[in-house]
Amino acid sequence: MATDRRVARVSEQIRREVSQMLMNGIKDDRVGTGMVSVTDVVVSGDLQHAKIFVSVYGDDAAKAETMDGLKSATGYVRRELGRIGLRRTPEVVFLEDHSIERGNKVLNLISRLSQERKDFDEEDEVKED
Repeated sequence: MATDRRVARVSEQIRREVSQMLMNGIKDDRVGTGMVSVTDVVVSGDLQHAKIFVSVYGDDAAKAETMDGLKSATGYVRRELGRIGLRRTPEVVFLEDHSIERGNKVLNLISRLSQERKDFDEEDEVKED
């Protein structure tokens, strides 16, 4: 088992490499359908598996098409990651990261509640006058 520090370093290296591949290396047109960014990489303790979380900006069709393109590019990505210099190149899996969407929903709910509370407080002030 690798140390936590080594796992973190490998994760960061994979994140950088895959980000570069998304900009320059992956030629699949489906990947370019939506704007894609790597949000996180989780590498197993034995450095054999890497979950690459990506955020895709666009409508549902663009997201699905982009994820299909990334899934078909896993062989290329794994081959390119072999240049990192690990004893064994990790198996790569792309997963869609929904945390940004969830964060936006939470922020919208908070702002809506804040506005409703403000409106409610203003109504109370008018009733008291």
